[in-house]
Amino acid sequence: MNEKQIERTLKDYHWMIKEIKRQRDVLEEEIGLKLVSSSGIESTLPKAKGTVSDPVGQEVLRREKKSGWIMKLEKKVLYIQERMEVIEDPREKAILECMLDGMTISAISQHMGLSRRQVYHVKDEIVRKISHFTHSAQ
Repeated sequence: MNEKQIERTLKDYHWMIKEIKRQRDVLEEEIGLKLVSSSGIESTLPKAKGTVSDPVGQEVLRREKKSGWIMKLEKKVLYIQERMEVIEDPREKAILECMLDGMTISAISQHMGLSRRQVYHVKDEIVRKISHFTHSAQ
């Protein structure tokens, strides 16, 4: 990930965690449910080539896409989690935790008694360190 992608992932981290949890809960609920294929004369008729006209088949495709999207979110979240150890400064750790909890720069500024400019500077330093950790680890 480049620095812009890291910065975006830090900003989105909070909602990504919530969405991963929500999707896992939905999948857990649905695991016990079985989708029933259509029956009757319609089930014996030929289907159009290149499309899935069966509602069950459409649902399988939708869930497959959703699963791929969740895996991408998990990959981004893990990327940050695996690199958090590089942040050792207490102020940087506090700001990182606030960001991961979904706080805005203004809210972090008020919470910590720092100017927004100072918070932006620390955020940039966090992004730089995570990026440097990534490059040095490869």
